[in-house]
Amino acid sequence: MADKKDFYEVLGVNQDASQEEIKKSYRKLAMKFHPDRNPDNAKAEEQFKEGKEAYEILSDDQKRAAYDQYGHAGVDRSMGAGGGGAGDFNDAFGDIFGDIFGGGGGSGRGQQRSNVYRGADLRYNMEVTLEQVAKGAETKIRIPVMATCEPCKGSGAKSGKSASTCATCGGHGQVRMQQGFFSVQQTCPKCHGTGKTISKADECNTCHSDGRTKQHKTLNVKIPAGVDEGDRIRLSGEGEAGVNGGPTGDLYVVIHLKQHDMFERKGGNLHCEMPVSFTTAALGGEIEVPTLGGSAKMKVPAETQTGAVFRLRGKGIKPLRSSDYGDLMVHVVIETPVKLTEKQKDLLREFETSTQADAGKHSPRNKSWLDKAKSFFD
Repeated sequence: MADKKDFYEVLGVNQDASQEEIKKSYRKLAMKFHPDRNPDNAKAEEQFKEGKEAYEILSDDQKRAAYDQYGHAGVDRSMGAGGGGAGDFNDAFGDIFGDIFGGGGGSGRGQQRSNVYRGADLRYNMEVTLEQVAKGAETKIRIPVMATCEPCKGSGAKSGKSASTCATCGGHGQVRMQQGFFSVQQTCPKCHGTGKTISKADECNTCHSDGRTKQHKTLNVKIPAGVDEGDRIRLSGEGEAGVNGGPTGDLYVVIHLKQHDMFERKGGNLHCEMPVSFTTAALGGEIEVPTLGGSAKMKVPAETQTGAVFRLRGKGIKPLRSSDYGDLMVHVVIETPVKLTEKQKDLLREFETSTQADAGKHSPRNKSWLDKAKSFFD
């Protein structure tokens, strides 16, 4: 008795350690010294046994209290205290490693797992036009979905027949396998976790005991005004049917904007390029600009340059989560005349000659660029 190590020392925790700390410490010790990881290593096996015994005592509040008060004598099995045995160890070990092997913790004895599962959520990618986004719209979609089998109402059995308790797992949906010190819990291979089986003779002829069939359904989808790229519209209960009477999943319609011929959307603002004639850009004038609501007049100041941006307020889109409309940003592009007649060319040459007489005044950007280039090469 005197040769036994202190259980707290064995697990490397303080006497006031929490159950979570004790469990965490034992996990590390067990994984390090387990015999399967240390074959033919008597010292490792002994350390593993010491850790197992320490955990059995300190993980039980009553045993721990007796140990704290009386030491090893308070939990010595030969003196009638402590109890335990191989079954207790399997429960403790299963609790520690259940998450690793998918057992879910606990011994599994007398536990009835719930075999009701929610149906899967579905995703539908929908392309919408900018016009639909601006005003909102309603459209129809057709989707494939696993739905509850109508002939058997989801039971998987023929009319008048029913499923019986799985003989392999006893209705638990899980089977337990002992592998040395490890107790591994797995999904029952016979019923696939449902806890029920249906004989071939009693299977539904439509779904063949699955309870669900692949169907297509048509749905109305309302597109709220202002939705943007990547926004999701949730249709509750329009996903796949649940298993064993579980709730139906949801359908998520993901919005993707079609590329527009004229406008590019950025938040609530719209951007477009507007070609402006050489003459209008030089002398100024008024032009018509297209918008989603029709056309609008816009004044072009004299001496406007390519790249100038003009804002038409309120001519954009009202985002979904905003009360204000965005703006239309008009990017000016000066259009160079093409297919000129000889007379038009002569007039342009005459114009060019007249402006070159005072290039710094009429073409300041060009002169500035030439000065920088000359300085660079010099």
